[in-house]
Amino acid sequence: MARKASTTAPQDPPPGYAIDPKAVPMLRYQASLPNLPIPPLESTCSKYLESVRPLLTPSEFANTKTAVEEFVASPHAAELQKLLQQRAAEPGRDSWLSEWWNDVAYMGYRDPVVVFVSYYFVHVDDAVKSRGRDQAKRAASLIKAMLPFRDLTESGRLEPEKVRGNPLCMASYKWLFHSSRYPTKPSDTARKFDAKTHNHIVVVRKNKFFVVPLTNAQGHDLSYSELEAQFNKVKSLAGSESSPVSIGSFTADNRDSWTDNRAKLIAASPKNAELLEKIESAMIVVALDDGAPVTRDQVSWETWTGNARNRFFDKHQIVVFENGKSGFLGEHSCMDGTPTLRMNEFILGSIDKGKVDLAETPVSGELPAVEELTFEVNPQVTQALKEAERRYAELLGDHHMKVLNYEGYGKDLMKKYKISPDAWAQMVKQLAFHKLEGRPGVCYESCQTRKFKLGRTEVIRSVSEQSKEWVDAMEGGISDPKKVRELFRSAVARHGQYAAWAADAQGVDRHLFGLKMLIPNSSQPKTVPKIYTDKAFGQSNHWELSTSQLSSKYFDGWGYGEVVPDGFGLSYSIGDDYVRWTVTSSTKGGRGKEANEKLVHYLAEAAGEVRKMMEAAAKADAAAAVPKPETPRL
Repeated sequence: MARKASTTAPQDPPPGYAIDPKAVPMLRYQASLPNLPIPPLESTCSKYLESVRPLLTPSEFANTKTAVEEFVASPHAAELQKLLQQRAAEPGRDSWLSEWWNDVAYMGYRDPVVVFVSYYFVHVDDAVKSRGRDQAKRAASLIKAMLPFRDLTESGRLEPEKVRGNPLCMASYKWLFHSSRYPTKPSDTARKFDAKTHNHIVVVRKNKFFVVPLTNAQGHDLSYSELEAQFNKVKSLAGSESSPVSIGSFTADNRDSWTDNRAKLIAASPKNAELLEKIESAMIVVALDDGAPVTRDQVSWETWTGNARNRFFDKHQIVVFENGKSGFLGEHSCMDGTPTLRMNEFILGSIDKGKVDLAETPVSGELPAVEELTFEVNPQVTQALKEAERRYAELLGDHHMKVLNYEGYGKDLMKKYKISPDAWAQMVKQLAFHKLEGRPGVCYESCQTRKFKLGRTEVIRSVSEQSKEWVDAMEGGISDPKKVRELFRSAVARHGQYAAWAADAQGVDRHLFGLKMLIPNSSQPKTVPKIYTDKAFGQSNHWELSTSQLSSKYFDGWGYGEVVPDGFGLSYSIGDDYVRWTVTSSTKGGRGKEANEKLVHYLAEAAGEVRKMMEAAAKADAAAAVPKPETPRL
């Protein structure tokens, strides 16, 4: 049944929030957002025990239960909890977690950002084929549509996001434009630049970097046709030969190596630091690739990885191919996927709905000069680039990706059976992994916590006793579909409960992380409680399935890499009549191409089996509801 439109305007501010009169509109609720809470110790440990039980043998679980109970009852745990509460209460501290998490999960992480941190979106094609199949036109339309969103964000006029009426933290939008990650030891940093004094993009073509101003001599934004002319100018200047010197290759390397090599690059010539800053301060990097990928696998792989030489992975990037296909590559350190999702939907939605001026007009007058950034390198830098490129080639050779666009059904069918689409998809993954390995897969599902100040994510631990029981029933061939459906609904309900906990920052992982971080500050700085050394802790944090959902009608795919060597990256989107999974894995971890393809096969098989199970149960319901004919009297 369609919902009736509400005749009541949304209350502003929402109940429980206040408007900060000194803040820009985008941040008007920021001061009244709640701080990230600290869950009760007993609650976290109870949920932790529940989450690890399906992963352990009875004897292993008994040992874990003892370790957890000893921890909860210990003065050490009480002290750690008190220290965490004191940290959260420090004046001026908006989050007890954010500083730690940003460092440990992102800035202090030393492996290459791609394939281990960066993520990508593949755009749907432009419906206007004459525009969407031309590289320069496509790039021009994307940047033209991006400029209003940039202006809303930089001016602070962007409307704050809300979930169920609750405002979300908008602090991370600061890093969306004109910002860059910087390689430093032992932990990276980030810098934000003034949009007014750095009003340009950087375009990379044939491994060569070009600065393209975004306004003309009169200070007006370039028109769509002027942007198209500038992109064609870049292509002309870049020529047909790729540069043997590609500074972007450095950004694909180990962060410590990039730190050292950045110093070498700057030492090679005083002007190199200025050239780097022109890249780092740009609104965004636009990569005009000379490939023309067609299939989802090809477009996804090339958007995500490029060839390193035609990228600058320390910044957000728009990628446009020769055939007009396009995508977005996200630098993950300062923000998660929801703000960049909103930006990309704004861009593509504006184009789709005709809300951006893409009229083709004559280009009159002289356009601002396109500046090529020519770095000066010495033999030491040239050798370092070759080594960085070799390491990146080895990294890509070790990785595999496969996209499954399952068209058997989508959220329309899931909702018909009154099942949460996200929980349904998570159960399909559990069944598929069981088919591959014969056991539950340790699963991380990302859940945003942006309704708290500086909130980022918490883990939904998708494996449960209920999911295990249902998977065993599916694999064990229980003949009663209604019984299997009952187990399925129980697993789905438990998943929904944990998802609600995670969204309220009442999950397990961030709290246990915070307590562990404070051990050096406690009265027993060298004593690590058994809960952290017990087998279950390491096993239940070894995310074999790293999963996350972002769904948009404007995306034709998205993804990221695995987070443990023997695991899978498993991004997914749920449409009305499809579920799309992208599976990534590493050969070094034992998950080679064959394992990747098998999991893709089992995902499709599991999705079909879940539908058959639900249909069989519905058929049994219908049969039971039909009155039996009366026996005729003799």
